[in-house]
Formats: sequence, C-alpha cells, structure tokens
Amino acid sequence: MSQNFEELPPPSSVRLIDFDQAEIRPGFLPNTFFLVVRGQKPYLNMKVRLSPLVYIRQPEYWGIEVTGTLPGVGLPALAPYTESIPLDGILGTKGIEVIGANSRKTFDVR
Repeated sequence: MSQNFEELPPPSSVRLIDFDQAEIRPGFLPNTFFLVVRGQKPYLNMKVRLSPLVYIRQPEYWGIEVTGTLPGVGLPALAPYTESIPLDGILGTKGIEVIGANSRKTFDVR
C-alpha cells in the first residue's frame, strides 16, 4: 500500500540548521538563478544540503530547507559552510523562501 508523501515518517538523522547569509545570484544564461547560503555548521563532519520542499502545485514562494546530516558520530566543532543550488524548476510564482532552524528569508525572483 502506498502512502502520501506527507504521511511518511520524518527522518531522525536530518535536522534544520541555521544560516548566516543567503543570496540570489544570476546564472550565465538569461533568467537563470542560483541560491547561495553560508553559515556555521555545529559539527565538523556534518553534510549540509539545500533541500527544496515538495508541492502539488507551484506556491508563491518555494521553500528551500537548510539541512544537516551526520554520518555516524558527530565531531562537535563549528565549521563554516557554503552551499548553492540552481533555482531551475524550484521557483514559486513570486520567488523562494530559505528555511533554517531559527530563521527564514524570502526572496522575490524574476
């Protein structure tokens, strides 16, 4: 039996993490954009990812979560991170919203 995506249990190995800075940069081709996010990860070996939310229809602002995953035992030490993602196919009708553990930032993109 298949379940709706929203009904599946959340993972316990992935968490939202904070970000310090987020910006939209233009791509090389017209009407293409990249999201660049910077911050401090709480574990040296944490993998940071920008993860777009799943929608049934295009929202006004497409949510993109800043997530951290620990592969095994975490090495507690602050370390800088910079992650980027192309915004092709993940733009809302007005733009995007970057979602971190303690803050959100909305960008109008067009």
